[in-house]
Amino acid sequence: MSDQPPEFSESGEPIYRHKPREKSFELAIGDPGHIQLIESHIAKHIGRPASVFHEIMSDLVHIDIHFVPPTPTRNFYTLVTSGMSARAMKAPGGCEDFSYAELLICLPTNWPVRKPDFKNPRNYWPVRLLKYLARMPHAYETWLTYGHTVPNGNPPEPFAANTKFCCALIAEIRRAPKEFGTLTVSPEMKIHFYAVVPLYKEEMELKLKSGAEALYERFNRHGISELLDIKRRNVATKMFGLF
Repeated sequence: MSDQPPEFSESGEPIYRHKPREKSFELAIGDPGHIQLIESHIAKHIGRPASVFHEIMSDLVHIDIHFVPPTPTRNFYTLVTSGMSARAMKAPGGCEDFSYAELLICLPTNWPVRKPDFKNPRNYWPVRLLKYLARMPHAYETWLTYGHTVPNGNPPEPFAANTKFCCALIAEIRRAPKEFGTLTVSPEMKIHFYAVVPLYKEEMELKLKSGAEALYERFNRHGISELLDIKRRNVATKMFGLF
């Protein structure tokens, strides 16, 4: 994280600009007990994962992706990280209770999710995004929480050739029971689970200009959540009154 005081957007929210990473590669090995704790939490509130996408070589934290298959009541794939919470994030003073987190995204049933499918960047980018965001706070000594947005570069570039999404919003989970949102491990460790919602560039600009609630209000109006719809409308285009 930059040592300089944060900049502020038009909405008054801080903007953190990160220096190039200074840490060298640090091999991380997942803690089986910690992974099992998270997997049990997933199974209890969402469904038992059918598979786990394991990292072969991990830097700083060992990030696995747990795949929960569709069911009649949850007709989509649910992907949840484990390992981001193996280390505390560098939360600012007063926010220490939000030092541990994991992330979730949902994919439609027609999304190619077999191992060979993920050799294609058009299919793999949601997984890559989860892994990048889960490792980012530890690489740059920062934190992620509700309402934060992360661009894919500066200026933001699309995550893959099949989408114009180029930013990510850390948001409240809409596609899981409320009880799933928090896992209390100990009095000192409470893991918060957040949704990852891919954004268009204009939607991130709307959030920076008018605040996260302005973006959430439009998402609520149009039923947008962490269930990825690669063809969904851009709620911050001219027709929606941004300009």
